[in-house]
Amino acid sequence: MFKALKRKMKDQRGLTLIELLAVIVILGIIAAIAIPSIGGLITKTKNDAKVAEAIQIINAAKLSRASNASITQWDDDGSLTPSGGGTAVSIGKIGDLVENVKDAGKDYLVEYVGGVYRISEHDANTVVSGATTGFATEDELLKYSGN
Repeated sequence: MFKALKRKMKDQRGLTLIELLAVIVILGIIAAIAIPSIGGLITKTKNDAKVAEAIQIINAAKLSRASNASITQWDDDGSLTPSGGGTAVSIGKIGDLVENVKDAGKDYLVEYVGGVYRISEHDANTVVSGATTGFATEDELLKYSGN
């Protein structure tokens, strides 16, 4: 009996064409399901990175404010004019405190208004609050990131 089974197995040397086509169809179905979900995951990851970067920039502004409480606005290089019409001297420079900022143009502005830190002109604004307000507060960023 063992010899008969061995002889029968010896005759089957590979996959038939139908078996091969079935495997290809199954792999195609799996790919059709997986690719859209991976695309959504990539978008979510990019948005999370933008929000994390904005939180890092706000933390740099907090660090700067701890050493000089008179400064209430910060940007990358200290070259922006304050929105309140003040002089450029009152803007803090936080570019040295943050590294690898991916924001397009590094033109962000952090403001401390009424006890609340907010960031404007950063990619995270549209992720968190949409294009309606023009800025995102620290609380909005933290809620988005789950902290």
